[in-house]
Amino acid sequence: MTTTTDPAPITAATPPATWPGLLATATDTCLDALLEQAGQDWSRPAHGLDWTCRDTLDHLALGLTGYAGLLIARPTDRYITLFASLDPQASLPACLEGLRIAASLLGSTVRDTPSDVRAWHLWGHSDAAGFAAMGITELLLHTYDITRALDPDSPWAPDDALCAAVLTRLFPDAAEAPSGHGPFDVLLWCTGRTALPGLPRRTAWQWDGRVR
Repeated sequence: MTTTTDPAPITAATPPATWPGLLATATDTCLDALLEQAGQDWSRPAHGLDWTCRDTLDHLALGLTGYAGLLIARPTDRYITLFASLDPQASLPACLEGLRIAASLLGSTVRDTPSDVRAWHLWGHSDAAGFAAMGITELLLHTYDITRALDPDSPWAPDDALCAAVLTRLFPDAAEAPSGHGPFDVLLWCTGRTALPGLPRRTAWQWDGRVR
């Protein structure tokens, strides 16, 4: 667990125009961390998941592309009919290139989507900023899951500002977390990956994508 003595605030809302840049930063940060582990055994389970590390990359590709597709198709009651996956024969660096493509598609779609657009998601109909926050959350959490499995002795943690932005947008229950913990610790607690003092590890969780 990564605890800071001066945690970044998690209450200030992020301006809509800032989200594409935050997504690009998250993409660069996460793919750099994953590329460092390209020589490891990606057939082992990702930390805390039933998927292998390699399968987790496929989940990321599906999620990032799917969020872009939802903003484009704008369904009101269902997921889209396009599913994305990575070439199972591709090398890890090539798979990470695929993830960068998916993240770029989401970033461009977020940038081009009017602020009044809403699209379906199981965890709350959302706007472009919400889908950007979902993409960032997927990247941060699954990079943690993979790197924790592949290199448990060198814990990876993203920038506080990225975590604070998604906590404010998607996790209103983050306010339940005790003070004195950094945004990444709180994000890990909100998503069932760790406990915090006085708060057990969650066995069920979801974000709230609704526009508030």
